Amino acid sequence: MAIGDLREVTMGDCSDLYYLDTGMYDTEAYGAVYILDTDRPAIVETGIGTHYERILDALSELDIAREDVAVIAPTHVHLDHAGGAGFLAAECPNADVYVHEIGARHLVNPEYLVKGTKAAVGDQWQFYVEPKPVPEERVVEVTDGDTIDCGSHELDVIHAPGHAPHQTMFYDPANDAVFTADAAGIWVPSIGEIRETSPPSDFDLDQCLDDVETIRDLAPGTLLYTHFGPREYSEDAMDEYGEVLSKWVAAVDAQRAAADDDEEIIEHFVEEGEMDEIWGETKAHAETAMNTRGVLHYLDTHEGM
Repeated sequence: MAIGDLREVTMGDCSDLYYLDTGMYDTEAYGAVYILDTDRPAIVETGIGTHYERILDALSELDIAREDVAVIAPTHVHLDHAGGAGFLAAECPNADVYVHEIGARHLVNPEYLVKGTKAAVGDQWQFYVEPKPVPEERVVEVTDGDTIDCGSHELDVIHAPGHAPHQTMFYDPANDAVFTADAAGIWVPSIGEIRETSPPSDFDLDQCLDDVETIRDLAPGTLLYTHFGPREYSEDAMDEYGEVLSKWVAAVDAQRAAADDDEEIIEHFVEEGEMDEIWGETKAHAETAMNTRGVLHYLDTHEGM
């Protein structure tokens, strides 16, 4: 699947559902946006704002008028998921933007979010664009247990705070599919493996493992990863991510005991990285550095680690 490609999700019971490779970080198969083609069309996730026109092109390809889009639903306000919300809201004038109540204010005034993102992503900021604020009257705050009306489909809101306190997953009962946000890790379809995601400063291992169990209890037919694409659900997928996360945190903790400072630890894992050939050196190194910083912050703030 190449950057800009739009494909129908045909896995499991899915219908009326498409996903787009947005070309996030100029990297193939890293950032997906989903479109529900219903009588109340919905865009789930919005990308980082860069190349948001690709989402508008996908609407055109599906013969969905911008004025007909009813729902824009980022799973959380990290800019790789919500950075395009303001741009899409401006182009889809009848759509409301649904987001967890903890993060809603950051879409209206993204100043603090931008500052935090720059600190977290470092050199990756070159791929971003300053987000466009979403008008306050267009933001609908949701929380665990709420339902978003998408016409012939609904999105059940499930709070999943391990990756970030404002993260939600969305379960589509008609499709028996869950939009996983970052709660199930990063799915790399080209190698059939799950990679960790542990950015600063909100990553919490215990809560992340609880989120994995939430998905396990739900046992949907299909997992819809923002990073990247659909995957058939299995118990093994949940076991795999729980193990990946636990081993990752343990590895950083062990290296911290052997190294003099955090930058030395970060450099160690960057040099050991295995994703250069998949994501390219620039993205792979930046991803590893960010994830290492997130674990170091977690270890610093949790006793007994």
